[in-house]
Amino acid sequence: MDLDFTPEERAFRDEVRAFLKDNLPEELAEKVAAGKELTKEDLLRWQAILHARGWLAATWPEEYGGPGWSAVERHIFAEECALHNAPRLVPFGLNMLGPVLLKFGTEEQRREILPRILDGSDWWCQGYSEPGAGSDLASLKTKAVRDGDHYVVNGQKTWTTLGQHANKIFCLVRTSTEGKPQEGISFLLVDLDTKGVEMRPIRLIEGGHEVNEVFFTDARVPAANLVGEENQGWTIAKYLLTHERTNIAGTGFSMKDMERFHRLSRQMTRDGRKIADNPVYAARAAEIETELEALRITNLRMLANAKGGAAGGIESSMLKLKGTQVRQAIQDLYRSALGPQAAPMANELSENELAVPVEAARAAPAYFNNRKLSIFGGSNEIQRNIVAKELFRR
Repeated sequence: MDLDFTPEERAFRDEVRAFLKDNLPEELAEKVAAGKELTKEDLLRWQAILHARGWLAATWPEEYGGPGWSAVERHIFAEECALHNAPRLVPFGLNMLGPVLLKFGTEEQRREILPRILDGSDWWCQGYSEPGAGSDLASLKTKAVRDGDHYVVNGQKTWTTLGQHANKIFCLVRTSTEGKPQEGISFLLVDLDTKGVEMRPIRLIEGGHEVNEVFFTDARVPAANLVGEENQGWTIAKYLLTHERTNIAGTGFSMKDMERFHRLSRQMTRDGRKIADNPVYAARAAEIETELEALRITNLRMLANAKGGAAGGIESSMLKLKGTQVRQAIQDLYRSALGPQAAPMANELSENELAVPVEAARAAPAYFNNRKLSIFGGSNEIQRNIVAKELFRR
């Protein structure tokens, strides 16, 4: 197994670095580095820059507007974007719905929907979780009943990330109660302007508005908005979650976070000496960096297997599990190093009132917000079950 990049792949990395240097707006990079909240306009601005270069939809084939990259090139691009403080792309249309339509959608759906994702005309959000159906997604109760050329949808979705910016939502809905719960689920596309659809904000512990809940009351959705076959939604959901979990590994983001910690540790003192010279923090940082390097190697092994034609297995669950643990550990270390100065939340003090580097001002909000990493995309407990079940079969 060859874990080294080829000369062509190294040249591609250089090309990505040059592009980011020349095209990533400095003010956007500064906001990302400082942990500031990005506006919808910020996100769409960066999306438009990548779309103009043909680099927006990394997983899509060229036929539909993607760059046609290999798995290795996608990994290199994502890592370099993270290391250069590029805004993280909203994944729901690009990395979730797009691949689903390419595999399960009709050609008419692909030709109509994919270009509107690329040019920013449509912003999609995800309607999976419900108040009583989180990790146990098969227990979802949002119902869609066929009525002529429409489905009548009733139910509730929750934790709808960035739904306040969206005009479309893709949902898992129950279309049958016969057989196993997984056998009665369908994948439906819904316009959020549809009568009977209401979105309400959920305020998070750090004061931000990132997630929402969505209510459906006799909402009539065209039957043509069904993706795949009726009651095929569970198969589609598993396919989509594989894409989501792979992206959650976030090795590039973890590398950037460790870089921030080391910069902070050289700037700040605790008990009369720099944090970098404190053996407790140095030992914990070394432990996390060892785990991060193991995660990167696992990711590269997966990419090497993909290049060799080997089918993916439990790797996406492993990457999701370990990737989220590493990212949370870094946030914990960062906040611990700041001590009492990490206590204020973003809505309690302005940045210039904090006697810490500006990028540390959101240490507490970032720490609390990232508690979600081990829950969404399938909780880490569920990922452990998936890994254990597969290893038991072997």
